[in-house]
Amino acid sequence: MSDREIDLQLVERVRNGDKQAFGILVDKYRRKLLRLLSRMVRDPDEIEDIAQETFIKAYRALPQFRGDAAFYTWLYRIGVNTAKNYLATRGRAMPTVSDQALDDEDEPDERLVAKDFGTPESELLSKQVAIAVNEAVEALPEELRQAITLREMEGMSYEEIAEYMQCPIGTVRSRIFRAREAIAAKLRPILGTSEDRRW
Repeated sequence: MSDREIDLQLVERVRNGDKQAFGILVDKYRRKLLRLLSRMVRDPDEIEDIAQETFIKAYRALPQFRGDAAFYTWLYRIGVNTAKNYLATRGRAMPTVSDQALDDEDEPDERLVAKDFGTPESELLSKQVAIAVNEAVEALPEELRQAITLREMEGMSYEEIAEYMQCPIGTVRSRIFRAREAIAAKLRPILGTSEDRRW
């Protein structure tokens, strides 16, 4: 039985009054949700609050969950929207790629940020790369920006992105490839790489 089928069974059990089944879903996805939210919000207490609110909203919305998307993809959408609303009510914007790259010292995304070996030169290079990546991502068309963000920042699979963006997986692959090419073109002058190399 696939992970998705197990989740659907748990959802059915919750709908039939089994509250413990929802506890299993919370235990299963809590850490993944917290990791996602930590890329948008810095304060650990706020992250916990948003995660709790996300699960409450998900529990209340379970009757509307049709199973078209995987449970986590559905929960992910609720979490992102809850975080956006939370930040908006406090007059704060969602962080940009460069904010995350520069602030996220515990778990830097090595796919998007140059490795920092502690020297002033490497720190400067990391900042330049982060700024260039952010500018390249911001300049992308919406569908490319969304695809690359879901893949590189949220770590979603191509299948999850296809479900989330409601398009074929081939389209997702194409969008991510085009986004990476655009980012690589922006990074070449900084990293001194040739046209035939992406990074």
